[in-house]
Amino acid sequence: MADDAPATDAEVAPDVAPEPELLHGAPVTYSRGQKVAHPTREQLVDLVRTLRDDDGYVMCLDLAGVDYLAHRRADLPEGVEPERFEVVVTLISHAQRERLRLRVQVPESDPVVPTLFEVHPGTDAMEREVFDMFGIAFDGHPDLTRILMPEDWHGHPLRKDYAVGRIPVQFKDAPSR
Repeated sequence: MADDAPATDAEVAPDVAPEPELLHGAPVTYSRGQKVAHPTREQLVDLVRTLRDDDGYVMCLDLAGVDYLAHRRADLPEGVEPERFEVVVTLISHAQRERLRLRVQVPESDPVVPTLFEVHPGTDAMEREVFDMFGIAFDGHPDLTRILMPEDWHGHPLRKDYAVGRIPVQFKDAPSR
């Protein structure tokens, strides 16, 4: 290094960890080359709106639920506490040719996330499916009702603690024994 070259941060303070990457206030990690932001439930709608309006993420490709009941996770950034449930949102920017994943932690004791319907109306059915299968409610959704299971169904079939096989399946026109 030349004597007149400015010192880098690592040379000045080698024990100081680099600042974590943030995307509009949400911590960022990378998974298989894809950027992943970890907003809080309170940050979610404003972040998605900003990403749409300012950063060109104009389309929500997917919104899904995950139940981590018995799965330990070490893939969350520092400061993000793992919860039983997670809502995963995938956005796309055609101009940047990039996908962005958002992972929102949802506690079992209060499984509610604000709806993205006002920002991306196409999330209507996806939010209803997550509600139906996992029991995660979307505050402000215009019609949060079951979409896959009958209205009188009890429980949420994709929860890890849901009893498997307790309701016998009956097929239409199947011979009875």
